[in-house]
Amino acid sequence: MIKDYFVIAFKNLRERKLRSWLTIFGIIISVASIVALISISDGLENSIKEQFVKFGSNRFYVVVPGGQPGTGTGLTTRDVDALESIPDFEYITPYLIIPSVELEYSKRTAYSSLFAWPSEDSDRRFKDYDFTFQEGNAFREGQKYVAIFGSVAATDLFDKDVHVKNKVTMKDVKFEVVGVLESFGNRQDDSAIYIPIDTARELFDRPDEVSLIDVTVKSGRDIDAVAERAKRVLERRRKDENFEILTPTQILKFLSQTLGIVQAILVSIAAISLIVGAVGIMNSMYTSVMERTKDIGVMKSIGARNKDVLLLFLVESGMIGFVGGIIGIILGYIASYGVTIFAAGAGYSILKIKLDILLILGGLLFATLIGMLSGALPSRRASKLHPVDALRWAQ
Repeated sequence: MIKDYFVIAFKNLRERKLRSWLTIFGIIISVASIVALISISDGLENSIKEQFVKFGSNRFYVVVPGGQPGTGTGLTTRDVDALESIPDFEYITPYLIIPSVELEYSKRTAYSSLFAWPSEDSDRRFKDYDFTFQEGNAFREGQKYVAIFGSVAATDLFDKDVHVKNKVTMKDVKFEVVGVLESFGNRQDDSAIYIPIDTARELFDRPDEVSLIDVTVKSGRDIDAVAERAKRVLERRRKDENFEILTPTQILKFLSQTLGIVQAILVSIAAISLIVGAVGIMNSMYTSVMERTKDIGVMKSIGARNKDVLLLFLVESGMIGFVGGIIGIILGYIASYGVTIFAAGAGYSILKIKLDILLILGGLLFATLIGMLSGALPSRRASKLHPVDALRWAQ
């Protein structure tokens, strides 16, 4: 008996192909949008978490929001010295970051961001960040006018690719390229140039400035307790609270909350198309009931019960949602993978999409339920038709 419902429903949908597919199309668009948005945001969140696992959970960062060079509000080498008095740290790395520097190579000029840190920390910091070299290696203590290029900087800044032992000019000083990095997965790091911090301070006349302090805590220490101790030390030295200490937990929590808000907004927008699709199903089913009034009258006159007619139309509307759900899920994942390919081409290979069985099953069930709920009122109307009235009205 149940099989008969599906056979009749399928036959009715096939007889009205154009209307059926136009109705299904509304569900396809909404389901594809929701699946794509959820899978992309989940993929981004998982990728960010993976990057933080690489960085390690035993580190935190000291930054000054909006601190500008020469204003006295940013970090300085004295802050680094104060932190080095704390015995819980394995090592501390001060950074000097220059947002844009002019470079000359092969008679061409280009601009790139510059990251500088101490030569003695170079090798272990690259290892900590899971950076690998496609050419050369990290600069070493004692080397001065040397540079390391990110993968994108090496290939995209100039007409000619940059390789180890090439000479690049910065501030009228020639730097020897000692390393070229493999792609890390985000354009900011892959487009950067790395040099020793003493060289950067001399070249850009910033003898005391520090943009960021990266602190590695000794194994077995409570990072939150150590971070709080570091905060008190800096407050005493600076006599202000104009800085932030960011632990991995805080950063991940902030990113997760931000991604959650963005995801909720985007899914809410996509849900509007789902409402439109549901209205389309309802309209299609009402039209179907009107067109098949005579058929309903015949069915009831030969013994069909109200429940049989109700189930027949519910199955039909559910099939619309089910088919739309299947195609929508497939298209949603195709769109997601398309976004990852586009992002990788733009230098952001960090985004990874994985098939989520719960999302697939949930999307399919949700689409089917939407179809059935949208068809509930038309189905109820069809089931309440009296056979005599139906036959008379259809004449």
